[in-house]
Amino acid sequence: MPFNTTTNRDMPRKENKTTYAMPNGEQITLTPQTVRQYLVRGNGNLTDQEVMMFLALCKSQKLNPFVNDAYLIKYGDKSPATIVVGKGALEKRAELNPQYDGKEAGIVIATESGLEYRMGALLRPTEELVGGWCNVYRKDRKRPERVEVSFDEYIGRKSNGEVNSQWASKPATMIQKVAVSQALRAAFPNDLNQMYGQEEMDSSIPEPITMQPYAEIQQPEPAAISAPNMVREMQQPVQPQAMARELDAADLL
Repeated sequence: MPFNTTTNRDMPRKENKTTYAMPNGEQITLTPQTVRQYLVRGNGNLTDQEVMMFLALCKSQKLNPFVNDAYLIKYGDKSPATIVVGKGALEKRAELNPQYDGKEAGIVIATESGLEYRMGALLRPTEELVGGWCNVYRKDRKRPERVEVSFDEYIGRKSNGEVNSQWASKPATMIQKVAVSQALRAAFPNDLNQMYGQEEMDSSIPEPITMQPYAEIQQPEPAAISAPNMVREMQQPVQPQAMARELDAADLL
């Protein structure tokens, strides 16, 4: 009877795909290779677990990573990856909740008479910025969800300790974003669970953030078989006992 010489290695590998529908009906399809090649920022190699966690978050929260609703940041193979969502993604998700009733946000300025809670992110050159604040309103609650955050706790820095370009050029905007992200997440914990903005990340992450292509692991070349060795192996007689064992095994298939 003929022998089946096909092995698992010869069969085409099935590509894992994650497909889900966005709230607007758009279909999103993601694969581990797509995540590694296009949606990770930094110079670290992602683990399979990190990729699957990212895919699971995008699917469960209906995020479109191709428009920066979410992406991965990983610096160095030993550092854990960080899943980041855009501030716009948080606000869009909050607006889908029928209980959402708007928000107010601003910055906190230190003055001679105390603290000034200012609406918006207008900061004069001579003023001292100390924090940000945000009120998120829900129709089913009498009081807003209010968050106040300290500037010193969230200011983003490079790995050498210097303030990064985003926080150096627009500190008021950045600290207000932190307050908005935290207030939205506190007001809608079921809708925004595990969704964190880049401005909330650890300040030790270096910059700039650049898209790095995924380098596939190179498989080792098969060991070369010299012609003399192949001839010697072909010339060796087949033992009857070995042939019998092979036939017996084949009959069992």
